[in-house]
Amino acid sequence: MITSVIESVHEVPAAEWEHLARPAGLYLSHRWLAGEEEDPTATCAYALVRDPDGALLAAAPLYLVRDEPNDGYRPETVLPPHLRPRVIAGARRGYHNTPLTAPGLDPGRRDACLSLLQGAVRAFADRHGTTHWWPYLTTTAAARLAPLYPDPALHLEDDALIPLPGTGIDDYISSLPSQRRVGIRRERRLFAAAGPVVRRQVLADCFEEAAVLLAGHQQDHGHDRDGIGAMTALLKRQAAAMGSEARVVAAYDGPRMTGFCLYYHYGTTTWIRAVAFDRDHPTPHLYFNLMYYLPVEDGYAHGTTALHAGMTTIEAKRRRGARVSGLYALVDRHPAGPGGAQAGTPQAGTPQVRTPRDRRPLPSA
Repeated sequence: MITSVIESVHEVPAAEWEHLARPAGLYLSHRWLAGEEEDPTATCAYALVRDPDGALLAAAPLYLVRDEPNDGYRPETVLPPHLRPRVIAGARRGYHNTPLTAPGLDPGRRDACLSLLQGAVRAFADRHGTTHWWPYLTTTAAARLAPLYPDPALHLEDDALIPLPGTGIDDYISSLPSQRRVGIRRERRLFAAAGPVVRRQVLADCFEEAAVLLAGHQQDHGHDRDGIGAMTALLKRQAAAMGSEARVVAAYDGPRMTGFCLYYHYGTTTWIRAVAFDRDHPTPHLYFNLMYYLPVEDGYAHGTTALHAGMTTIEAKRRRGARVSGLYALVDRHPAGPGGAQAGTPQAGTPQVRTPRDRRPLPSA
């Protein structure tokens, strides 16, 4: 097998990349990654593993970060103090990460690909005088990569995925316990009775209005760098990169947007990207309808079978049927070379994956 590092995802045909990425999720898709190359805060690269015939077997985006505006991806905010990697391996946004491997690989060949991929990532970081980490790995991804790293995986957050059974939102509601069915029907009924105008549109047509609400939401949560200018630039770049794939459902009071949800249909999943609303607006249950019920309706219309609801407010998501799993980080502590821990030689006696909370081994993959 042959490893290489390239400078742009455009060097790989979209269909070839998507063969690996589509099962993995939106934030590793060809189109999303192409848009991320426009972000000036990091230098992008891509580690590839191919077979002798040139078929793509494994891949990972790489980001040499110069200035990380998102606290959730800043090593100093989520990792132990002695770990300060500057290279991110895998997805840099979306809090959902995994190395890409070709579907259908047998476990032995898949693990060989991951070892080669990790070696390419380590060498890239070493050339830049730093180390690398994989943030927000799924449980399966963390279990597969952990034998290649000297320390156990660190539990960062929990992730929520809401199954969408059947063919419409009534099927989703019927799948929940009776008490939750009553609550959701009430939340939908009171929202509709308040009479907001609901519009479905592409992000390009409303990113400026949405940016005002998103900036307010971010600053309410202590993210002072995320002002209107920054959020406008972010959503404008995303709208340009994702085009008609960037979908918005928004509530309006007359001409004024009072809340919105930005989401994507990718693979079999509807991915919630951002939700924000005017906290001073009196529309009842505005947030729950924007976050869950309106995207669920659209997900059914597009044939998806799950809603990726992401991190935070996990119990509220459990009450709406979410299946919850962990998100983990793996960190390369030492550069390759004398005295450094080498790929494929984890410390003796280290389980594949352990959480810092309880140290129980996670399922192997």
